[in-house]
Amino acid sequence: MSDIAFYAWVSQATEGEALVYYRGFLAVDTETELGGLSVKERHALRALADAAFRAAQQSLVHLVQMRLATDRFAYLAIARPKPCEPKSRSIVRLLAAA
Repeated sequence: MSDIAFYAWVSQATEGEALVYYRGFLAVDTETELGGLSVKERHALRALADAAFRAAQQSLVHLVQMRLATDRFAYLAIARPKPCEPKSRSIVRLLAAA
């Protein structure tokens, strides 16, 4: 999933809806070659992780991780109630923080 696709999901998700945006070990996969990702894939994954973190900072989602196996997790974003501002404004605010 790309960071843009994640933003699109956040803008349209209803309260309580969940999205698994990554499976693996995010801290290892974004920073080292041990996860088996190329440099380009690691940069894209870092952009996705940053997008999820910014959405959480803006109180748009809760971020949760669930252990799948040793050193393997599912990373979930759970939509929170939308702010009282128009949808377009919350996305603009989220993208401005990027």
